[in-house]
Amino acid sequence: QVQLVESGGGFVQAGGSLRLSCTVSGRTSSNRFMGWFRQAPGKEREFVATITWNDGGSIYSDSVKGRFTISRDNAKNTIYLEMNSLKPEDTAVYYCAAGGRAVSRVPTDFRSWGQGTQVTVSS
Repeated sequence: QVQLVESGGGFVQAGGSLRLSCTVSGRTSSNRFMGWFRQAPGKEREFVATITWNDGGSIYSDSVKGRFTISRDNAKNTIYLEMNSLKPEDTAVYYCAAGGRAVSRVPTDFRSWGQGTQVTVSS
């Protein structure tokens, strides 16, 4: 129904910054909530941030709050994740999610997922 493409991942030193992008295409008229999740080796997929498409309202995990910012550009059908003060603990594959049923921290509340983009933070 919808397709998501992430970009912007890469390698960065601790304390650095990256900006991830996710563009959604397809049937998007009912796409009210989008988010970012991440998955590190040996761990479950972890909530990062969720945004309400219409008004930009957002929530964050405690581990990234104050360092990461989620935003959206309605005209471009794109959401962003600006990551500052990166730590080695932030190393993970970051996934864009769409079709959320609510402002949720739960992966199963989202219907569509991108393929992920690797973020590696070295010390």
